[in-house]
Amino acid sequence: MIGNAKMKDDPVHQVYTFNIDGTNILRINDKGEDACSFYFPDGKHLLYTSTKDNLEMPKGNYSDPKNYPQGAELYACDLDGSNVKRLTDNKVYDAEVSVSPDGKWILFSRQIDGKLDLWKMKPDGSEQQQITFTPEWQEGGSFFIDSETIICRAWDIKDEAQRGMPMSIFTMNADGSNRKRITNDSGTNWAPHPAPDRDHFVFVKVLPQHNYEIFLMSLKTGEQTRLTYNDAFDGFPVISPDGNLLSFDSNRDAKNGDRKLSPYMMDISSLHLGVKK
Repeated sequence: MIGNAKMKDDPVHQVYTFNIDGTNILRINDKGEDACSFYFPDGKHLLYTSTKDNLEMPKGNYSDPKNYPQGAELYACDLDGSNVKRLTDNKVYDAEVSVSPDGKWILFSRQIDGKLDLWKMKPDGSEQQQITFTPEWQEGGSFFIDSETIICRAWDIKDEAQRGMPMSIFTMNADGSNRKRITNDSGTNWAPHPAPDRDHFVFVKVLPQHNYEIFLMSLKTGEQTRLTYNDAFDGFPVISPDGNLLSFDSNRDAKNGDRKLSPYMMDISSLHLGVKK
């Protein structure tokens, strides 16, 4: 697994890899502040966001949309963090990365002049191209297993200060065409991630009392299934490539007032979300 963490002795968040049982923890980078990471489908390389080469710029805040780090760039490396290659070189926010299952495209969010859109590029950083051009902010994009369909969340920056702000999930073609709204309620629908079966995806829905829970939804039927039942925060869901496991972050075991998030695993093999032959 790969994720972003602030360990006991870390001054800022860094990218780490670890086994699914929590062993073999390895820090990938130790310079600047990291965010948003992903495995390349070849299983031999990693992709991550970092401010490591723009330390002279204002630090910003990855959690504040109005103050995203403008020095955040994208990097690829080997599994142990070696052979680092910088993929973007600009003074804007590049983050929220993923890779198409066929390995041909990197998908990411880029903020320019106060607007946040989806972009894609080749794994070597070439052929960078913008694929959304709307007033809404598009973030957290991922490819379905066909490498042709993208799912993401979108929202209006004017709603940013609203508690439980409206946020919708959309799909589109890999070139940004054929954009479809998938969730149609006025609540917060956040952090979508596709299942290997080409139909379902997991996402986070904010319920009353600001309760973040994880749901499963079908593109074909629109049916939603709740997967977590806890008053604590449950978020950042990701389905394993075989469709059998769900990883997510939660503070369900944290002490009162403690903002600590920890990774959790759920067996979802009974949902049959694997690749359909």
